[in-house]
Amino acid sequence: MLDQPARDQILDAAEKRARTAGYHGFSFRDLAEDVGIKSSSVHYHFPTKGDLAEALARRYTKRAAERLGEPHSLAPGEGAARVSALFRDALLIDDRMCLCGLFGAERDALPPSVAAAVADFFRLILDYLDRAPKAGERNEEPAAMLARLEGALILARTLNDPSLFEAATATQAA
Repeated sequence: MLDQPARDQILDAAEKRARTAGYHGFSFRDLAEDVGIKSSSVHYHFPTKGDLAEALARRYTKRAAERLGEPHSLAPGEGAARVSALFRDALLIDDRMCLCGLFGAERDALPPSVAAAVADFFRLILDYLDRAPKAGERNEEPAAMLARLEGALILARTLNDPSLFEAATATQAA
């Protein structure tokens, strides 16, 4: 067991599994094994899988917000570049899907509290892009940019070709 609190270890293990296999792709038993604790300990911190997934989506959103920072203080176009970097890093550094993108695709099978937490991630990104200074007149609408980033990530991971992400997102800066 690592030195960090068990709750954080559980969330880390859940995020790794969820970003690979989605909401239904792991169990409390899997997480307990990953962390080296009993499954009852996972239930102690998160009584239900919905509680765990909601906490996971909220933590993911909070981390994205912290990484992005305040959009008003950015140079024109820097907000879009920061959002693009979130998705690029998911692919190139983490070799994983966007947690909320994967959960969003599973929306109808999620508990309502999890679906709401996932929606908050997308609202955060859309609001951030809307408030960030634009680079020029040919800027992409926030929803189109977010859809392109999620789609580019899916395409690149599905075909195991990161260059497809770069190709699909190259015109964002134009």
